[in-house]
Amino acid sequence: MSVSSPSPAMPEASRHSLPTRLVHAGLAVAVVIQLVVSLVMKPAEDGHAGNLWYEIHEYGGLAAFALIVLFWLVLTARKRGTPAGLLFPWFSGARRAALWSDIKRHAATLRQLRLPPHDDASPLASAVHGLGILLITAMAGTGTVFYFFGGGDAHTGGLPGVMLQIHEALANLAWAYLIGHASLAVLQHLFTDFNLREMWSLRTAPQKETRK
Repeated sequence: MSVSSPSPAMPEASRHSLPTRLVHAGLAVAVVIQLVVSLVMKPAEDGHAGNLWYEIHEYGGLAAFALIVLFWLVLTARKRGTPAGLLFPWFSGARRAALWSDIKRHAATLRQLRLPPHDDASPLASAVHGLGILLITAMAGTGTVFYFFGGGDAHTGGLPGVMLQIHEALANLAWAYLIGHASLAVLQHLFTDFNLREMWSLRTAPQKETRK
């Protein structure tokens, strides 16, 4: 893998606003806990209560739902950050064309075993972030509907049963997104001018914010 430039020193302040960084950190922690706990939990079924890990998963899911709602509020209210058109380019022909061009640019660079230079306004990176927001929204939303209307029974039918099926089907996508997103962030930190610490800084005087 070709090295574009070493990671820069920690900036005086992150490009991201403090609310964006806090809700991003909360969501990241909640998603990791939810996915890890799902590997060891035992759901409630046939009149038997689930184990402690299942209860942690339930309450963690409610926390994740609250955080994703807060995330949408931050995305809507903030004055700096990635425009909604970059996060969700699917309804604009010009945005879709820019995304396709960026995909081809990334593919051409990767074929040379190199990472493209970091770009805060990259249509591809922004669209991937947008898909992640939609994925976590769907995961948290379906889990919350099941919690309140499914009676805690994994074999329930009707709308809660459908919500549970969707929730379980999306779990593999959530794993793929988490692993891919974290891995690419680390690679960009190591081999481009992207500084991973910016998103996790608690400094309160942000510079220009250009991305989620």
